[in-house]
Amino acid sequence: MSRKTLNLDNQLYNYLLSISVREPEILQQLRQETAHYPYAMMQIAPEQGQFMALLVQLLGATKTLEVGVFTGYSSLVVALALPANGKIVACDLSEEYTRVARHYWQLAGVADKIDLRLAPALDTLDQLLADGQAETFDFAFIDADKVNYEQYYERSLQLVRPGGLIAIDNVLWSGRVAKPDQDKSTLAICSLNKKLHHDERVTLSLVPIADGLTLALKR
Repeated sequence: MSRKTLNLDNQLYNYLLSISVREPEILQQLRQETAHYPYAMMQIAPEQGQFMALLVQLLGATKTLEVGVFTGYSSLVVALALPANGKIVACDLSEEYTRVARHYWQLAGVADKIDLRLAPALDTLDQLLADGQAETFDFAFIDADKVNYEQYYERSLQLVRPGGLIAIDNVLWSGRVAKPDQDKSTLAICSLNKKLHHDERVTLSLVPIADGLTLALKR
C-alpha cells in the first residue's frame, strides 16, 4: 500500500490502459493522426479524455466551453459524452489544426454540437460575457497558452454556473513547476496553482492524471 500517488512505469501504465480505457475507434484514429504532427504532445491522454467524459456525464452537462482545441480530441470526447442537445463553444486560433478537428467532428456525427470560434480566446470569452452568457455553462476545459491561464480561469469562472466545473490541464507541467529554473509558461502555471489553492470561490482538487488536471467546482 502507498500513502502517496503511485508512480506509473510503462508496464503499469499500459496495464491501466488495457483494463480501463474504452476509447472509441474514431478517437483512436484522431490520436494516431495527431501523432504525426510536430506538437503531438499537446493532445490529452486517452485516460484523461475518458475521465473528462465521465465528469461531463456526472454533471449532466449540456453546455460546455473549451479554451484550446488543437486537433480536437478533447472537444470530440466531450461532444460524444454530451446529450443530443449538448453544445460546446470551442476557442482556438489555428486554422490548420482545427481543420483536422472539424474533419473528425464530422466523421463522428457531432459537428453540429460544436461552435468553433477562431479568434483570440480572451476576445471570445469577453464576447460571451457581453452577450449575457455568464453562469450558463456547465463545464469548461482550459488547455491553451499558459501565460494567459489566469485570465482564462477568471473568465471561465464567470461563465460557468454555480455547481459548474472548470478543468485546467498541464498544471504539473512535466514536473517543471517544482523546479527552480522556470520560464514564463512555468511561472504562469505556478502562479495560478498558488492562487487556486487559496481561492474560496471554488472547491478544489488537483488530480495527478496525465500532465496534471485541476478541477475547480464553482461554489
